Amino acid sequence: MATGETPTRGYTATKDQLQTRLARIEGQVRGIDRMVADDRYCIDILTQISAVQAALDKVALGLLDGHVRHCVAEGTHEGKGEEMSTELMAAVGRLMRRG
Repeated sequence: MATGETPTRGYTATKDQLQTRLARIEGQVRGIDRMVADDRYCIDILTQISAVQAALDKVALGLLDGHVRHCVAEGTHEGKGEEMSTELMAAVGRLMRRG
């Protein structure tokens, strides 16, 4: 890769979709903030928080999929398969421990 060249990531092909989804999630979070400011019912707020968490989980799964198909595959080809697998499993572990 040439100096200054943007690296290709596992999500590069779907970057626009990813950013659209993240913008939608950002809007949902702002909506939750408005619900709190408006003193909305606790359960309604918790329902919206659950929806945001589910949306973020979907984004995370998509990123993991792209990482495995691109980054780990490329790393394995370059002889870094064990290192890449360890890094991947640590990331999966962090995602599973939250909450």
